[in-house]
Amino acid sequence: MRDHNAATPAVHEHITDAIKTPSLVRLSPNTVLIRFETLKVYAALGAVRHLLDTGVLRPGQTVVDSSSGIYALALAMACHRHGLHCHIVASTTVNDTMRAQLEILGVTVDQMPPSDDLHLDQNRRVARVRELLARRPDLHWMRQYHDPVHHLGYAELADLLRAALPGEPLTVVGSVGTGASTGGLARSLRRHDPSVALVGVQPFGSVTFGSEHFTDPDAIIAGIGSAIHFDNVHHELYDRIHWMDFQHAMAATIDLMREHAVFAGLSTGAAYLAAKWEAAREPLRTHVVIGADTGHRYTERVFTRHREALDPALLKPVEITSLAELSPPWAAIDWARRSYERGVPVHTQEKDLVP
Repeated sequence: MRDHNAATPAVHEHITDAIKTPSLVRLSPNTVLIRFETLKVYAALGAVRHLLDTGVLRPGQTVVDSSSGIYALALAMACHRHGLHCHIVASTTVNDTMRAQLEILGVTVDQMPPSDDLHLDQNRRVARVRELLARRPDLHWMRQYHDPVHHLGYAELADLLRAALPGEPLTVVGSVGTGASTGGLARSLRRHDPSVALVGVQPFGSVTFGSEHFTDPDAIIAGIGSAIHFDNVHHELYDRIHWMDFQHAMAATIDLMREHAVFAGLSTGAAYLAAKWEAAREPLRTHVVIGADTGHRYTERVFTRHREALDPALLKPVEITSLAELSPPWAAIDWARRSYERGVPVHTQEKDLVP
């Protein structure tokens, strides 16, 4: 029998409209997952539309950027939609499945050679982009790590959340990465409710929140942290920060699949683990977990190793009050919307990181 209460499905003009809108799944009474096929469609579409509308880009022009994966695909689809050419300088972490999709979409792909050193990989990518720009000044560098235009698309997502969760006090929990998704979403939500909280998740080894002096040899850091500075990360937006190692993120990613049948990427698992902790601390707030992508590119490194996964029920962070106390495998701090001066030794900033 037909369900007469079912919504009439929309017919979209382009695939980007179909995949940009996430599914919202309530994981617990005060935890909601925003599940994306690929989150960065919001960033890429918002940026491309703004640049075309303001005349910075013209139809037929070529855009170039560096990416570790999901932004590359999102930008390729935005270019496909708006009649632009695309050149991606790809991280060594981009797999054959992703590369094939990019090439079929007409993207020129420069992939960095294999490397276990993320800093080297990212520096190689930036150097390659600069080399291309020097040879072809007509290219437009999208600068996903630095151009605030990538925050704009998340205003639409904020409107969706406010409509779906009216009146609920919100805490957004997500991997920091480039800073665009968590920062853009929190800023847009706070225009209507300044009390919206933001919890960021980082791996050990990322410079973004001062853990670069640690190493995690198993970490798949791309998309969660960074070995280089990103201007799109605005530290003063974050209320809390969690750092966790690969084993904790893996345990949570497997747990999300086991408990909720959600097949998601490693950054989603890390955010889910942080959100479970935060939801227990703040039970009257709704914790919104950003699920950036599906689990397909983590099949071998994470999901096939599910029997090795730690028991998430036994995991908890060490609560710290300064970066001097930071240590693996899982730590959390009340960041309290403070600024962060990169390159200054952490002991000189302790007074600014203690609420």
